[in-house]
Amino acid sequence: MKQTESLIFEKSSPGRRCFVFPACDVPVKPITDLLPQNVLRKDDAELPEVSEIDVVRHFTRLSQKNYCVDTNFYPLGSCTMKYNPRTNEETARLEGFTKVHPYQLTEQCQGTLKVLYDLEQMLKNICGMSAFTLQPAAGAHAELTGMLIIRAYMEKKGEKRHKILIPDSAHGTNPASAALCGYEVESIRSGRNGLIDVKRLREVFTHDTAAIMITNPNTLGLFEKDILEICRIVHDCGGLVYCDGANMNALLGIARPGDMGIDILHLNLHKTFSTPHGGGGPGAGPVGVTEELQCFLPVPRVEMIDSTSGGDTEKEIQKKYIFNDNYPDSIGKVRAFYGHIGMMIRTYTYLLSLGREGVCKVGKYAILNANYLQHKLKKYYHIPYDKTCMHEFVLSATKQKKKGASALDIAKGLLDYGFHAPTIYFPLIVEEAIMIEPTETESRETLDAFVDAMIQIAASIEQRPEVVKGSPKTTPIGRPDETKAAREPNVKWSKK
Repeated sequence: MKQTESLIFEKSSPGRRCFVFPACDVPVKPITDLLPQNVLRKDDAELPEVSEIDVVRHFTRLSQKNYCVDTNFYPLGSCTMKYNPRTNEETARLEGFTKVHPYQLTEQCQGTLKVLYDLEQMLKNICGMSAFTLQPAAGAHAELTGMLIIRAYMEKKGEKRHKILIPDSAHGTNPASAALCGYEVESIRSGRNGLIDVKRLREVFTHDTAAIMITNPNTLGLFEKDILEICRIVHDCGGLVYCDGANMNALLGIARPGDMGIDILHLNLHKTFSTPHGGGGPGAGPVGVTEELQCFLPVPRVEMIDSTSGGDTEKEIQKKYIFNDNYPDSIGKVRAFYGHIGMMIRTYTYLLSLGREGVCKVGKYAILNANYLQHKLKKYYHIPYDKTCMHEFVLSATKQKKKGASALDIAKGLLDYGFHAPTIYFPLIVEEAIMIEPTETESRETLDAFVDAMIQIAASIEQRPEVVKGSPKTTPIGRPDETKAAREPNVKWSKK
């Protein structure tokens, strides 16, 4: 049953009030005596006139329509929409963190600086990198930071390289980040197995190419089994290997990119490390590098030094945390202050809660869940790369397309079953792509319910595809013109 909620303005009734002000007990003056004429309104503001209970019920109902990881399953491929543990939120809201101001002296922020320093050490151990910066505000911002590091590295070597090589299975922001740094982008096609064609890589990676940007596992949910050879080919030409860590959830506790030969790696704290996405909180995209590239990391860097305290007779060596700007080769600051500290505190809490043993289970359970779904659905949907996947996999709706229903129709149909739609039409190398990632946090019962919905949609398409093409039917609105909404947004309301 479709449940709609009218606008707060449509509930308005002239003269209705939430509350009544008490009689004024101070001298009354006209507002024109208090404010200059040029700041006064010419017409009264069009505000709804409603009772308190109307306001409370309206916004409570709207809040209940919000689809989020707290209420439902997000099988959103490439986004790793996992549950955000409440203990993370509680820690981030501690007064010792929330009441610290970025302009305070570092001596007054030692607890926060210790969290940042310790988190960097954790990420280094997990990823096999030599150093991290926590500054970048999100994944794409981290890519830009990585590209700036590559450019600075090449300039210091006195080399003018013009190209960045990017596989056709890469994330869409990769080419944009490279182009922003002045590089030409060259695409390399995937082989029939969905992986980088090593033979082709040898041919196209020349001494004019600065780096290759890869995603491993790639966006097909497949592990690049030739990663050691890929890194060797690039390094032999004097280039660097950048790894987009958006899919790091599949490797957590299993493999370390640094051990594979990766030179630069970015992470998404709002993916792999359970911090909120989007409106739930800003993202964060730490960037890790090899020892050779440490000097180019953004400043300031959080460091630990020994500090002496106590009297002349009884001195004690204590650990002190500082911001160090003394890195002449640094690319400079990439974020105001030191980035989104709240996200880092949440990640720190998440890793401490899991412990070493828990971290080592994340990737395994994510892979198990993805393969479970793939196996359950392979009978009903075409799988272009039918092999053991990592944390996600890609279906194709080509079979359903022949019956008259598209990947978009299937995605819209899932809304009527209470599920968020998976990623569709990405990666571009798969026709009618449906990209599914369950993460490790979903139970078997949830996965089975999702499978049942997908099977019922496939069966419906076989019999009456027009029914699915009319979905969704239970949401407040059906299918808006998304292009028109994006290009011509109408966000105003008027009685006229």
